[in-house]
Amino acid sequence: MNLISRATAAALAACSILMAVACGYQVAGTASRLPPDVKTIAIPAFTNKSTQFRIEQKVAAAVTREFIERTSFRVTPNPADADAELKGTITSVRSGVLTFDPNTGRATTFQIQVDASVELVDLHTKKVLFTNPRYVFREEYQVSQSTSALYEESEPALNRLSRDFARTLVTDIIENF
Repeated sequence: MNLISRATAAALAACSILMAVACGYQVAGTASRLPPDVKTIAIPAFTNKSTQFRIEQKVAAAVTREFIERTSFRVTPNPADADAELKGTITSVRSGVLTFDPNTGRATTFQIQVDASVELVDLHTKKVLFTNPRYVFREEYQVSQSTSALYEESEPALNRLSRDFARTLVTDIIENF
């Protein structure tokens, strides 16, 4: 190879490296879709349009906890003290039987489904930074054959569902994929 060919090859290699570095690849969990001036996010209690008592509080608390644990954003319940507001609505909560005991005919496994709508708004520009009107989360739980334990087992399922919802929502907002 002559000197010009080597110089051209070296220049092409350098350009390739620069392009690869500049293409926007980032480590998962470090990217953010949010503008740099958003430092505080208000997460007030979600609106509850379902018949499930206090599900909106459970979900909003899980989302708040997830933002605090996984991000550097300050979190407040008051929009007046924030740069952005996360508004959420629980649109429905449904439950139904998945499996029955073939011997007794009694339900053995239930599924709870929560449908929600979420929107993150920049309070300075009023621009919608993130929206998803159709979150759907499901959680299964086993039914004790003791009728008094039926409601006790649905509550942990709602707690798990709230954590899954929060984890997914925060990932959707902060990840740049």
